[in-house]
Amino acid sequence: MNIEKLENTLEAILFASGNPLAITDLADALGMQKSEIKKAIDSLSKKYCKTCGIRLIEFNKKVQLATNPEYAESVATMLNPIREKELSTSTLETVAIIAYQQPVTRLEIEQVRGVNCDYAIQVLLKHSLIEAVGRKEVIGKPILFGTTEGFLKRFQIKSLQDLPNYDELLESIKVLSDKRNQGETPEDASLYHEFEIPEEETAE
Repeated sequence: MNIEKLENTLEAILFASGNPLAITDLADALGMQKSEIKKAIDSLSKKYCKTCGIRLIEFNKKVQLATNPEYAESVATMLNPIREKELSTSTLETVAIIAYQQPVTRLEIEQVRGVNCDYAIQVLLKHSLIEAVGRKEVIGKPILFGTTEGFLKRFQIKSLQDLPNYDELLESIKVLSDKRNQGETPEDASLYHEFEIPEEETAE
Protein backbone atom coordinates (compact mmCIF):
# COMPACT_ATOMS: atom_id res chain seq x y z
CA MET A 1 0.00 0.00 0.00
CA ASN A 2 1.51 3.33 -1.04
CA ILE A 3 1.73 6.19 1.48
CA GLU A 4 -1.12 8.20 -0.06
CA LYS A 5 -3.52 5.26 0.05
CA LEU A 6 -2.40 4.44 3.60
CA GLU A 7 -3.10 8.02 4.71
CA ASN A 8 -6.55 7.95 3.11
CA THR A 9 -7.29 4.58 4.71
CA LEU A 10 -6.25 5.79 8.17
CA GLU A 11 -8.26 8.96 7.69
CA ALA A 12 -11.38 6.93 6.84
CA ILE A 13 -10.89 4.54 9.78
CA LEU A 14 -10.34 7.32 12.31
CA PHE A 15 -13.32 9.29 11.01
CA ALA A 16 -15.63 6.28 11.11
CA SER A 17 -14.41 5.22 14.58
CA GLY A 18 -14.64 8.55 16.36
CA ASN A 19 -12.67 6.95 19.20
CA PRO A 20 -8.93 6.79 19.94
CA LEU A 21 -7.24 3.84 18.22
CA ALA A 22 -3.93 2.27 19.20
CA ILE A 23 -1.17 2.58 16.60
CA THR A 24 -0.28 -1.09 17.12
CA ASP A 25 -3.89 -2.13 16.43
CA LEU A 26 -3.94 -0.09 13.23
CA ALA A 27 -0.68 -1.67 12.09
CA ASP A 28 -1.97 -5.18 12.82
CA ALA A 29 -5.32 -4.60 11.13
CA LEU A 30 -3.77 -3.17 7.98
CA GLY A 31 -0.84 -5.56 7.88
CA MET A 32 1.66 -2.68 8.00
CA GLN A 33 4.73 -1.87 10.06
CA LYS A 34 4.30 0.53 12.98
CA SER A 35 6.89 2.80 11.37
CA GLU A 36 4.75 3.02 8.23
CA ILE A 37 1.64 3.84 10.26
CA LYS A 38 3.57 6.46 12.23
CA LYS A 39 4.83 8.07 9.02
CA ALA A 40 1.29 8.29 7.66
CA ILE A 41 0.06 9.72 10.98
CA ASP A 42 2.76 12.40 10.92
CA SER A 43 1.69 13.33 7.40
CA LEU A 44 -1.97 13.53 8.43
CA SER A 45 -1.02 15.69 11.42
CA LYS A 46 0.51 18.21 9.02
CA LYS A 47 -2.61 18.08 6.86
CA TYR A 48 -4.86 18.81 9.83
CA CYS A 49 -3.09 21.79 11.35
CA LYS A 50 -3.26 25.56 11.77
CA THR A 51 -6.77 26.85 10.94
CA CYS A 52 -8.22 23.52 9.84
CA GLY A 53 -11.40 22.58 11.73
CA ILE A 54 -10.13 19.05 12.36
CA ARG A 55 -7.01 17.99 14.27
CA LEU A 56 -5.29 14.62 14.46
CA ILE A 57 -4.30 14.19 18.08
CA GLU A 58 -1.88 11.60 19.42
CA PHE A 59 -1.72 10.49 23.05
CA ASN A 60 -0.59 7.39 24.92
CA LYS A 61 0.38 5.70 21.62
CA LYS A 62 -3.14 6.22 20.28
CA VAL A 63 -4.55 8.54 17.62
CA GLN A 64 -7.93 10.18 17.10
CA LEU A 65 -9.58 12.80 14.92
CA ALA A 66 -10.87 15.72 17.00
CA THR A 67 -12.12 19.25 16.52
CA ASN A 68 -9.76 22.22 16.56
CA PRO A 69 -9.92 23.89 20.03
CA GLU A 70 -10.16 27.28 18.26
CA TYR A 71 -13.70 26.41 17.28
CA ALA A 72 -14.75 24.87 20.60
CA GLU A 73 -17.21 27.66 21.41
CA SER A 74 -18.99 27.39 18.06
CA VAL A 75 -19.15 23.61 18.32
CA ALA A 76 -20.48 23.80 21.90
CA THR A 77 -23.09 26.39 20.88
CA MET A 78 -24.38 24.07 18.19
CA LEU A 79 -24.04 20.68 19.87
CA ASN A 80 -24.09 21.37 23.61
CA PRO A 81 -26.93 23.33 25.25
CA ILE A 82 -24.77 23.95 28.32
CA ARG A 83 -22.01 26.51 27.75
CA GLU A 84 -18.56 25.13 28.56
CA LYS A 85 -16.56 26.79 31.30
CA GLU A 86 -12.85 26.96 31.93
CA LEU A 87 -11.28 24.72 34.48
CA SER A 88 -10.88 26.82 37.61
CA THR A 89 -7.39 27.71 38.80
CA SER A 90 -7.78 25.47 41.86
CA THR A 91 -8.71 22.51 39.68
CA LEU A 92 -5.78 23.14 37.33
CA GLU A 93 -3.40 23.34 40.27
CA THR A 94 -4.70 20.01 41.52
CA VAL A 95 -4.48 18.16 38.20
CA ALA A 96 -0.97 19.56 37.62
CA ILE A 97 0.21 18.19 40.97
CA ILE A 98 -1.39 14.81 40.26
CA ALA A 99 0.17 14.66 36.80
CA TYR A 100 3.70 15.18 38.14
CA GLN A 101 3.48 13.39 41.48
CA GLN A 102 1.26 10.40 40.59
CA PRO A 103 0.34 8.16 42.19
CA VAL A 104 -0.52 10.65 44.92
CA THR A 105 -3.01 10.86 47.82
CA ARG A 106 -5.43 13.69 48.57
CA LEU A 107 -3.43 14.64 51.67
CA GLU A 108 -0.20 14.84 49.66
CA ILE A 109 -1.93 17.10 47.13
CA GLU A 110 -3.20 19.34 49.91
CA GLN A 111 0.28 19.54 51.44
CA VAL A 112 1.51 21.04 48.16
CA ARG A 113 -1.47 23.35 47.58
CA GLY A 114 -1.99 24.29 51.21
CA VAL A 115 -5.79 24.12 50.93
CA ASN A 116 -8.56 21.52 50.89
CA CYS A 117 -8.80 19.73 47.52
CA ASP A 118 -12.01 17.72 47.90
CA TYR A 119 -14.00 19.80 45.40
CA ALA A 120 -11.20 19.94 42.80
CA ILE A 121 -10.70 16.18 43.00
CA GLN A 122 -14.43 15.55 42.57
CA VAL A 123 -14.53 17.78 39.48
CA LEU A 124 -11.53 15.98 37.96
CA LEU A 125 -13.03 12.57 38.71
CA LYS A 126 -16.39 13.63 37.31
CA HIS A 127 -14.81 14.54 33.98
CA SER A 128 -12.47 11.51 33.90
CA LEU A 129 -9.26 13.54 33.97
CA ILE A 130 -8.03 11.54 36.98
CA GLU A 131 -8.86 8.15 38.46
CA ALA A 132 -8.19 6.05 41.56
CA VAL A 133 -5.20 3.83 40.82
CA GLY A 134 -4.84 2.02 44.15
CA ARG A 135 -4.28 2.59 47.85
CA LYS A 136 -1.12 3.65 49.65
CA GLU A 137 0.28 1.06 52.05
CA VAL A 138 0.15 3.28 55.15
CA ILE A 139 -2.27 3.62 58.07
CA GLY A 140 -5.76 4.18 56.69
CA LYS A 141 -4.72 3.09 53.19
CA PRO A 142 -5.70 6.38 51.46
CA ILE A 143 -6.68 6.34 47.79
CA LEU A 144 -3.95 7.05 45.26
CA PHE A 145 -4.85 9.20 42.25
CA GLY A 146 -3.35 9.31 38.77
CA THR A 147 -4.19 10.93 35.44
CA THR A 148 -6.18 9.21 32.69
CA GLU A 149 -6.03 9.03 28.91
CA GLY A 150 -8.71 11.71 29.04
CA PHE A 151 -6.16 14.04 30.67
CA LEU A 152 -3.68 13.47 27.83
CA LYS A 153 -6.40 14.01 25.25
CA ARG A 154 -7.80 17.15 26.91
CA PHE A 155 -4.41 18.85 27.09
CA GLN A 156 -3.18 17.42 23.77
CA ILE A 157 -0.16 15.68 25.32
CA LYS A 158 1.24 12.56 23.66
CA SER A 159 2.57 11.16 26.93
CA LEU A 160 3.45 12.28 30.46
CA GLN A 161 7.05 12.64 29.30
CA ASP A 162 5.90 15.65 27.24
CA LEU A 163 4.78 17.63 30.30
CA PRO A 164 6.55 20.99 30.80
CA ASN A 165 9.11 21.53 33.56
CA TYR A 166 7.50 20.80 36.93
CA ASP A 167 9.23 23.55 38.93
CA GLU A 168 8.43 26.20 36.32
CA LEU A 169 4.78 25.14 36.19
CA LEU A 170 4.37 25.21 39.97
CA GLU A 171 6.07 28.63 40.12
CA SER A 172 3.58 29.93 37.53
CA ILE A 173 0.72 28.52 39.58
CA LYS A 174 2.14 30.11 42.76
CA VAL A 175 2.39 33.52 41.09
CA LEU A 176 -1.18 33.28 39.82
CA SER A 177 -2.44 32.11 43.22
CA ASP A 178 -0.65 34.98 44.98
CA LYS A 179 -2.25 37.50 42.63
CA ARG A 180 -5.65 35.91 43.18
CA ASN A 181 -5.24 36.07 46.97
CA GLN A 182 -4.31 39.74 46.67
CA GLY A 183 -7.42 40.40 44.61
CA GLU A 184 -5.52 41.06 41.37
CA THR A 185 -6.85 38.02 39.52
CA PRO A 186 -10.42 36.66 39.30
CA GLU A 187 -11.03 33.44 41.22
CA ASP A 188 -11.82 31.51 38.05
CA ALA A 189 -8.77 32.75 36.10
CA SER A 190 -6.91 29.96 34.33
CA LEU A 191 -3.32 29.28 33.31
CA TYR A 192 -4.71 27.39 30.35
CA HIS A 193 -7.45 29.51 28.84
CA GLU A 194 -7.55 27.42 25.70
CA PHE A 195 -8.56 24.27 27.60
CA GLU A 196 -12.24 24.13 28.46
CA ILE A 197 -14.41 21.56 30.16
CA PRO A 198 -18.09 21.41 31.15
CA GLU A 199 -18.48 22.32 34.81
CA GLU A 200 -21.83 22.90 36.46
CA GLU A 201 -20.62 24.22 39.80
CA THR A 202 -18.53 27.22 40.79
CA ALA A 203 -14.98 26.93 42.06
CA GLU A 204 -14.03 26.49 45.69
